[in-house]
Amino acid sequence: MSGLLSTSEPQTPESDLIAALHRQPLLVVLRSIEPLALLPQIERLQALGIHQVELAWSPHPQWVQQCQVLQERFASMAFGSASICSLAGLDATAAAGLRYAVSPVLERSLVKRAKELGLALVPGVMTPSEVHQAREWGCRLVKLFPAITLGKDYWSRLAPPLGPLPFCIAAGGLAPADGIPWLEAGVDAVALGGSLAQGAAWEGLATLVEGLGGRLVSAL
Repeated sequence: MSGLLSTSEPQTPESDLIAALHRQPLLVVLRSIEPLALLPQIERLQALGIHQVELAWSPHPQWVQQCQVLQERFASMAFGSASICSLAGLDATAAAGLRYAVSPVLERSLVKRAKELGLALVPGVMTPSEVHQAREWGCRLVKLFPAITLGKDYWSRLAPPLGPLPFCIAAGGLAPADGIPWLEAGVDAVALGGSLAQGAAWEGLATLVEGLGGRLVSAL
């Protein structure tokens, strides 16, 4: 497993996110132009005991304010932004007070701006060169995207030639049933999104959350 924390390591936004994902290695991505339209889904996620939720960024003029409302209403949950491909999205993330930003791309300007803002940025990577570049730029966490096209054993195969890897969140095309197998194959966390558009997937999500709880207990 990558992304292990040292007990003497100073606290940073990245270390906070890694620690949270060690406790529950799951994120759920929700999409709506207006975040407040996601209230019913977030209520269901809260009832299931899910802690990390990514809100897809949009240029809607009320996006920042609506994200702030959601954080106040669901204070026990941790919110980040998703689909950050521009500096405008990153600045909006900081203005909204979200805890982290996730991007499908690896872009130097985003990495630099996130550090200036004190935000944890999770850039998207796919190739060994991108993983290496992210590591060279000091990225503690990366998003393996699109994960479903690469297969669950892809990440573990990168370690022998590349050496120590960043903390890996597998995302893109995964369903709840993929969660445990992918974690057992070596990624550090999984992100689910589009698959939850199907009603039956919510039952699978509940099963996954229960399985993750048992997996954590057995690891103690």
